[in-house]
Amino acid sequence: MNEIIKFVIDQGVPAQTVELMLIFPLIATIIVISRQVAGIKAFGIYTPSIVALAFIETGLDYGVFLFIAILLAGTATRLILRKFRLLYLPRVAIMLSVVSITILAVLIIGGYFKRTGFASVPIFPLLILITIMEKFIAVQVEKGLKTATYLSFLTLVLSVICYFVASFEPLRNLMMNKPWLIFLIIIFNIILGKWTGLRVSEYYRFKEVIKRNN
Repeated sequence: MNEIIKFVIDQGVPAQTVELMLIFPLIATIIVISRQVAGIKAFGIYTPSIVALAFIETGLDYGVFLFIAILLAGTATRLILRKFRLLYLPRVAIMLSVVSITILAVLIIGGYFKRTGFASVPIFPLLILITIMEKFIAVQVEKGLKTATYLSFLTLVLSVICYFVASFEPLRNLMMNKPWLIFLIIIFNIILGKWTGLRVSEYYRFKEVIKRNN
């Protein structure tokens, strides 16, 4: 283990926290690559990043189940509330309340059927997953349910990919032994920031135009 990292841990900082903080820039970079190079859209860069970290705390199977349950509960509540013509913020507060009750019910049912993984899910990953619902609803209002569902799916896919990256033990050990690699990640992002070429999805989208020009 790197001496600096060892010193930080000796001061009482949990090793897992240090690992995740060193891995987080790599997670963000993966999402940047997916957007800038591949052209995969999602709910920004922050949302899939923190969802991936939430999955690490909840476990992937429970995390994905809760992610889907939250979006379904939020969507159903929004459809019901449309007839009441409420202002946006009170409507979101009601949806958050319903989602919280839904998650509590899931935890109770999970405990009843001896699914102890649900009962042991920490509160902060749950809150992270619940806040995704507001982003999902905002996109629904702005661009429609189809687009919101599509972006949610891509966000989930990116989050799962980032979860596996962040859970890869050799990579975590590498970052703990060579934390200076984080500066290479920053340099790589500077290079990505100069990207001016077509994205992979744009090659597919404009393939007919490209063929004509060639």
